[in-house]
Amino acid sequence: MGRGAVGFHLEEIDWGSNESERARSKDFVLRATALAASGHRWGELGYHPTRVHDHLDQFRIMVEYFTPPTSSSPYQHFPGPDVAMASCTRHRVLSGLPYWEGCFLCNQA
Repeated sequence: MGRGAVGFHLEEIDWGSNESERARSKDFVLRATALAASGHRWGELGYHPTRVHDHLDQFRIMVEYFTPPTSSSPYQHFPGPDVAMASCTRHRVLSGLPYWEGCFLCNQA
């Protein structure tokens, strides 16, 4: 997607156990994406993300056309901070669910 986020698929998110919860979750993601596109808190980044509007628009379209699965996800919840190494200070990336045990760049074979 963009600088800082690595390795997640929409199918890996627990969108909810019923249609109402899935619709509410999808609406939340779309509203959060629109808020990010508006420039909310960009001043805290210390840089201007290049092509951010292209990336966010691409993500918005993916979410809009995505149909959350009705069966439960293999990921019932996100691991807590006691289990997850969420980011790598060396590479400045956030780790996705398959890489919770460490940075995918640090652990490349």
